[in-house]
Amino acid sequence: MLKKTFCFYYDGFRSMVVGRTLWKLIFIKLFIMFVILKTFFFPDYLATNFSTDDERADHVLTNLTRPAAGTETSKH
Repeated sequence: MLKKTFCFYYDGFRSMVVGRTLWKLIFIKLFIMFVILKTFFFPDYLATNFSTDDERADHVLTNLTRPAAGTETSKH
């Protein structure tokens, strides 16, 4: 079963002409998005603002459990 599935996809990708070019474009785009843009535009906020893992964990926990700005909690 696993071998049949592998052969099916292997033969399909091997015979592609346009699809191969599209896959290359997809991988180039993903590389740009996750490697290059992350490096320049998304600094490591927790590592630069907190020195220990405990401080980072407290900050994340506080921000995850805090209600979002502009929302009201109902008190019954």
